[in-house]
Amino acid sequence: MNDILIVEDLPEAAAMLSEAVALAFPEARVRCGQDLAQAGAAIAERVPDLALVDLGLPDGDGTELIATLTLRHPRCTVVVSSITGEDSKLFAALQAGAQGYVLKEHPPAQLAAMLTGIAQGQPPLSPAIARRLLDHFRLRPSTVISPLSARENEVLVLLARGLRLGEIATALGISRHTVGDHVKHIYEKLNIASRAEAALRAKSFGLV
Repeated sequence: MNDILIVEDLPEAAAMLSEAVALAFPEARVRCGQDLAQAGAAIAERVPDLALVDLGLPDGDGTELIATLTLRHPRCTVVVSSITGEDSKLFAALQAGAQGYVLKEHPPAQLAAMLTGIAQGQPPLSPAIARRLLDHFRLRPSTVISPLSARENEVLVLLARGLRLGEIATALGISRHTVGDHVKHIYEKLNIASRAEAALRAKSFGLV
C-alpha cells in the first residue's frame, strides 16, 4: 500500500485512523478528506491503494463513495471504518463493494493488525462484525446454498486470497470474462454479495 485515503469528518477519529495506518503501512502516503467532496478531489488527484471510509459524512452517505470507487477504481481496496455495525449499514456497505468493515472502538494497534492482513487477502473485519456475518449465514435456510463446482471452488479460494479478476484468470489459465461468470454463479449459489462474505464462506468450507 503506497497511497491511503482516510475519509472521516471527526478530527479525533481521523487522527486515530492515521495512527493505525502508519503502524500498518509505515512507508505509505496518507491523505485525509472530511467529506465526499474532499474525498472526490483527492481521488481525482490520485487513486488510493486503500480507502478507509466512514459511512456518516456531512455531505452524504459513505456507501455512495464505496460504490463509486468499486465501479471506477476496482484496484482500490475499500474498507469501512464506522462506529456502528448495525445490519442495515453493514450489508449495504458490503453490497456496494466494501472489502472490510472495522469499528472505530479498537485501539490503533489492533486496527493496524487487521489492516496488515489485506496483503495476504484477509478482509479486515472487527470480531463483532465477523460474528454478525457468520450468524447471518447460519440463520439462512440451507436450501438457498448450492454446492460449488470444482472450478468455482478454485475461484472462491483465489477471491478469498484477495486476487483480482484478471489475476485469477491468469492463475487459472482462463479468460477474465469466464472468471466473471464463475464469480456471478458463486455469489448466486452462496447468496452473498461481496468479497468479504466470499472470504468468510471459503473459510467456513475449510478452503483457506
